[in-house]
Amino acid sequence: MTKFNIAIDGPAGAGKSTIARKVAGELGFVYVDTGAMYRAVTWKVLQDGVNPLDTEAVARTAAGMKIELVPGPDGQLVFVDGRDVSSDIRTKLVTDRVSQIAAIAEVRKLLVDKQKQMAASKGIVMDGRDIGTHVLPDAEVKVFLTASVRKRAERRFQEVQGTAMATTLEEMEKDIARRDMLDEGREVSPLVQAADAVMLDSTDLTIPEVVESILEMCRMRTGGERA
Repeated sequence: MTKFNIAIDGPAGAGKSTIARKVAGELGFVYVDTGAMYRAVTWKVLQDGVNPLDTEAVARTAAGMKIELVPGPDGQLVFVDGRDVSSDIRTKLVTDRVSQIAAIAEVRKLLVDKQKQMAASKGIVMDGRDIGTHVLPDAEVKVFLTASVRKRAERRFQEVQGTAMATTLEEMEKDIARRDMLDEGREVSPLVQAADAVMLDSTDLTIPEVVESILEMCRMRTGGERA
């Protein structure tokens, strides 16, 4: 299949990472989890005891660290300065702070530059909050993946059972609504559907159905060429 880029945006808990990874696997493309990059910066800030409110210090920390995304048997592995932090960046502490760190202009510019470099050679499936609007505005396929707040909370609730992030469904719903507000209201690259993106509401769809919908968009883009 001809190489092109796919941008998948949407709110927290919409299933973007799972869907993007499966779409990339079907097409033989490279998956880039941009959310993991912001989580890595957040983890580093907390690990080093940097005040998240000190934007200059946070920006210096982000500029001085090395982030690597490496394909793994069960998904993408994330390394910070050579250390595997794939599990560390998924804790509740990081989750509670990541929207705040992601709103810092200097951090976004630094990571967006890295993301654009990754996509320069095409064949990339990238998910996040501002991929189609800011990071890859020329992506050949753009999807805005969403679902109801309740459904997103239920999915996340199932994911975290038995982990350090376990919480109540009600608290999960409140947290997702809070993150929506932060992501949509930030001054720098807020969460918004790109004008040329296709909205895909996954509230009542299964993962395979969502993946197939996006693959069909890709086939239309390439004139029916199969993955």
